[in-house]
Amino acid sequence: MVLGDNIFFGHGLRDLLLQASADSSGARVFGYRVADPERYGVVDFDAQGRVKSIIEKPAAPASNYAVTGLYFVDGTAPERARAVRPSSRGELEITSLLESYLADGSLSVQKMGRGYAWLDTGTHASLLDAGNFVRTLTERQGQQVGSPDEVAFELGWIDAQQLKQRAQQFGKNNYGSYLDGLSY
Repeated sequence: MVLGDNIFFGHGLRDLLLQASADSSGARVFGYRVADPERYGVVDFDAQGRVKSIIEKPAAPASNYAVTGLYFVDGTAPERARAVRPSSRGELEITSLLESYLADGSLSVQKMGRGYAWLDTGTHASLLDAGNFVRTLTERQGQQVGSPDEVAFELGWIDAQQLKQRAQQFGKNNYGSYLDGLSY
């Protein structure tokens, strides 16, 4: 699951996600160091780096590691979600679902290092920041950010001819031109 107001970027991200998707049971989430952890679900680690708890929007955060909006959960998630009750804030919290995995020892948190960018676009300012980040990457590197067609091609889900057809579907707009310029 990924929350719709999140953007992830970084070299090796695809491999990180493929590795997480290979887990057949339990849940894996990603921790990301932030300056303002009180805005997020925060991971509390023990001295050995194991997860002790996840606290939603704590007044006094136990760490600077926020849980990103990217979750890999197994087939027990729907049943677990049905047991979640509204928090003191009156909301159904994803952290409650994650705590159920933590309680039975099947939750892992993988820290995302400096080579990754996580942008939570839940505020006007952070949405503008994300737009500027994507624009900068696109303009400087000449690469699209978040191109499902490019990913499908790289993973072998579509072949060169299908990629060329997708480029033609988009005509002469920037995205179509980008796809047409990829190496067939």
